[in-house]
Amino acid sequence: MSFFGFGQSVEVEILLNDAESRKRAEHKTEDGKKEKYFLFYDGETVSGKVSLALKNPNKRLEHQGIKIEFIGQIELYYDRGNHHEFVSLVKDLARPGEISQSQAFDFEFTHVEKPYESYTGQNVKLRYFLRATISRRLNDVVKEMDIVVHTLSTYPELNSSIKMEVGIEDCLHIEFEYNKSKYHLKDVIVGKIYFLLVRIKIKHMEIDIIKRETTGTGPNVYHENDTIAKYEIMDGAPVRGESIPIRLFLAGYELTPTMRDINKKFSVRYYLNLVLIDEEERRYFKQQEVVLWRKGDIVRKSMSHQAAIASQRFEGTASLGETLTSNVLEQKPVEGPLALVPSPVRNSGHRDSLGSVSCVNGSSVEHRRLGRAH
Repeated sequence: MSFFGFGQSVEVEILLNDAESRKRAEHKTEDGKKEKYFLFYDGETVSGKVSLALKNPNKRLEHQGIKIEFIGQIELYYDRGNHHEFVSLVKDLARPGEISQSQAFDFEFTHVEKPYESYTGQNVKLRYFLRATISRRLNDVVKEMDIVVHTLSTYPELNSSIKMEVGIEDCLHIEFEYNKSKYHLKDVIVGKIYFLLVRIKIKHMEIDIIKRETTGTGPNVYHENDTIAKYEIMDGAPVRGESIPIRLFLAGYELTPTMRDINKKFSVRYYLNLVLIDEEERRYFKQQEVVLWRKGDIVRKSMSHQAAIASQRFEGTASLGETLTSNVLEQKPVEGPLALVPSPVRNSGHRDSLGSVSCVNGSSVEHRRLGRAH
């Protein structure tokens, strides 16, 4: 719009050199919609041109300089006035002067460091974008173009299975195991639930996938829990000695890699939550953190073949009685909807709570913490 004869007299466009061949990736926007953006990885060069088209060919455009920036920034929604930049590169395209005709300026940012994955969450957004600026005395002309960055990981050297015996004394003892503690985003979770002692009338069991987003530091910490999926694994009363298989395909869900303390601003973690519900609607749960990671594109195999491979690996894991060797992870109760997410195994000597539960013992009702059975 033009006021008092002044207005934007030039159209600015940012064009990438490899736009025709570069892959695009879907990414969620703040309003929840999905849009496609050009996909980049860490260390890749970003190059192209800034095209300027004068709306009135007979009128010259005076400016105080033209530049383009490559920016990576984190925006916390509760502090929108402050943008935290972790990447900021600038290239001057033209010195102060005037433009008498439409023209284009080439640019190249070589081997750009892109340390984090693009992310749009409940309370935070991490974005990468190119910004072209024509500096003017009254008002600058600015054009931005967002891109998406994916971080790739190699297959983890240590990927122990998760095995644990938990329960309430004299009421419920179960053993559960998952074939791995770290899963890529298209992986298959394979596991088993064993009922060693059942004196509670269980009617339903499910596994939920929960994403926990943590933003801020110190007293200004915010937690957002989002239930990504609910997966029913049993409907009906189990008996002692029964084994319930688990097979959960991750490819169908909107997941991101696990993000820990990104630029000291936010974290994204995933949990598998095993939930048992008895006939009196009391909930018994055990939450485990799992690590998710993104692997590079390979020739895709059928999902059934992936599941078969996962099953073979799982069947070949050590027996339940063997000592657990992975690191102990901090676990906190998840508020709101429960979810199932794979997590690394704990040391066998560590006491493990399953969550707040109610256990019927004779005529009285006791509130206990489910703990590791000994």
